[in-house]
Parts: sequence; structure tokens; C-alpha cells
Amino acid sequence: MAELTIAGLARAGEVCVETVRYYQRRGLLETPDRPAGSDRAGSIRRYGDADVRRLRFIRSGQAAGFTLEQIGELLALDATDDRARVRELANERITALDARIAALEDARASLRRLAAECARGSDGPCPILTSFERS
Repeated sequence: MAELTIAGLARAGEVCVETVRYYQRRGLLETPDRPAGSDRAGSIRRYGDADVRRLRFIRSGQAAGFTLEQIGELLALDATDDRARVRELANERITALDARIAALEDARASLRRLAAECARGSDGPCPILTSFERS
């Protein structure tokens, strides 16, 4: 089992220490107790493999576009057999991604059209720039 400091946990999860602390404040990661019996005030908290896995889970969920609230729900569902709710959350995310993809494709098509218009003429204002002024 790994015995990591918060900095080591952050490195393992490819985030910064403040991100770990933020996830702790949001209740997504636990804040371990300080070691008992230590003579030093402010002894260092230690994190284990389960903390690394949980941090990576959070990061993967974010990469898939889930909100932190949804990730919290997914983490809670991990301890249950409620696959239907997990599928529902995934399908909601797929629908949102499909809408975003459609919007990006529309934006790409518009920009291609404007670039072609810009290439056809050299007089007057650039159609790309004038379209941005109207937006």
C-alpha cells in the first residue's frame, strides 16, 4: 500500500495539490486523519492506493465531461448495484456530447464558408471579421 503525502497523491493523479484539497472540500476525496501519537504538531497526512484510484476516477469522469456533482453520484453508485442509474447518467452525458458535437460541426461549417468567401475577394471588409462583429 502506498503511503503518499498530499503532494505525492497529486502527482499520482496528475493534478495540483490545490485540486486535491478542492476535491476534499467538495466531499469527493476523504481527508485522512493525522497519525496518532505523533510528537510533532502538524504531522503529515498519508494517502493510500484507494485514494489514488479515487482521484483518477474523478479525473476520468471529468475528462468524459461529467460534472463534479455527477461524479459524486457515480462514486456513491459504485458501492451499489444500481446499473440503471449509472446508464442513465452515461446516456445523459452522451446526449449532451451529441449536442455539443452538432454545435461544433455547425461552427466548423460556418467558418469554412466564411474562409471561402474571404479567399474569393480582396475588396471590402473580411467576411470572417464582420461575422464576428454581428455575433
